[in-house]
Amino acid sequence: MGWKAAQKVFKQWKILRGDKVMVMAGKDVGLTGTIQKVIRSQNRVIVEGRNLVKKHLKRTEQNPGGIVTMEAPLHVSNVQLVDPVNGAPVRVTYRYLEDGTKVRVSTGGSASGSIIPRPAILRERRKPRSLEVGTRDTPKEIVLEKTLDPSAGRPGLPQLFQ
Repeated sequence: MGWKAAQKVFKQWKILRGDKVMVMAGKDVGLTGTIQKVIRSQNRVIVEGRNLVKKHLKRTEQNPGGIVTMEAPLHVSNVQLVDPVNGAPVRVTYRYLEDGTKVRVSTGGSASGSIIPRPAILRERRKPRSLEVGTRDTPKEIVLEKTLDPSAGRPGLPQLFQ
């Protein structure tokens, strides 16, 4: 048992980090939880408090070692989003509103057809951008310098092509 690459990595993911999902297969069938992590390279997700396994950790300087209970990844096909209106597991499709925004809509047998909002946790970045200027950053004066004058034409080309 170890890391194994997915046979076919899904391009379009409809399940995002922070979504409320229901486990459809495995030992936690019918239980709901929140997506903690999405592992796109393996087509797997980690659901908070579900698919718990015991892992034996070796003792290190930072870690006392022993047996630790942790969440194991589930395949994305074994979880379904929960409808925000009635709490039933549903499939998801994308639709466009009148103003042009792309939204997720619940579909399927017991779906209410309501809009599934994007999780609020996705609004914040996991790794915040550094705002301080580093040694390898281009200075602001050079970035804002105007280097092309369209009225002057292109140098090196005959007048015929300008």
